[in-house]
Amino acid sequence: MWDMYELGVVCTVFGIEHTDLADPWYRLRLCGTRPGGAHSGSGFVLNTSHGLSELVGADTVIVPSVPEACMHGERELPPELIEALRAAHAGGARLVSLCNGVFALAEAGLLDGRRATAHWEHTEILARRFPDVVIDGSVLYVDEGRVLTSAGLSAGLDLCLHVVRRDLGARVANQLARRMVVPAHRPGGQAQFVEMSVPVSDDDSLAPVMEWTLANLDRPLTVEDMAEHANMSPRTFHRRLLAATGTTPMRWLLSQRIARAQALLESTDLPIPRIGEHSGLGSANNLRRHFSLHVGLSPSDYRRGFQVSSAS
Repeated sequence: MWDMYELGVVCTVFGIEHTDLADPWYRLRLCGTRPGGAHSGSGFVLNTSHGLSELVGADTVIVPSVPEACMHGERELPPELIEALRAAHAGGARLVSLCNGVFALAEAGLLDGRRATAHWEHTEILARRFPDVVIDGSVLYVDEGRVLTSAGLSAGLDLCLHVVRRDLGARVANQLARRMVVPAHRPGGQAQFVEMSVPVSDDDSLAPVMEWTLANLDRPLTVEDMAEHANMSPRTFHRRLLAATGTTPMRWLLSQRIARAQALLESTDLPIPRIGEHSGLGSANNLRRHFSLHVGLSPSDYRRGFQVSSAS
């Protein structure tokens, strides 16, 4: 029940003693459904010396991941694992899941009525299988006190550093992040990593009006303007664009304006008000409002994060 990346994150943060930062440090035990070899989907074998009985009495229980088949419901999670998670929670343990490890917590009923997150590619599956979970697919992690969940891959590291910050303070978490050469805290959510693009469409007749729209994003545009350029009625244009892109004309237009703003923030030093003008989002306040709502962080935070990463 593990994946090398997520497990590696857990071992790096909690399994390596950083007693120069805080003493005592965490004591990590790797547990399996039974002591002995556990096979990953990557062909590795992990030898665990502890069984599930160790979960009861633990301060924190982390589920790094579950097999893909279990995530999709094609294979059951071991009943003894589910019972052990419930027993650990009843005994006062803090439960943490990384990426699709959230499916184990959901199966145990520990997320019913609670906010939770997962990798953005898995949130629809999670919602379909566990409708009582309040899913927020826009964030990097969710802290519900005694139950914490993270999005995929590197968001698991964000959550682990958050746990350290909660337990040992910001100074220790910041120093550990420096040691790992990662940000101590990443602002924003998953939306900043989801590419906004136009879905592939066989309707080539829309290509000219889409190109025209992209060339005129700095202008105030309406559905009527786009429909007129496409030589269609607004109703027909709405129906055709919805079929081609899966979204309405105004939502598609807004996504293109935000994508233009992202590109300008990444590649230019234009001030925020000018980016609002060039992207067609208007005033700086309007840009900030739409950008924060759809991307999950402010334009300034986005620029800092992505200009730094592209220059490094």
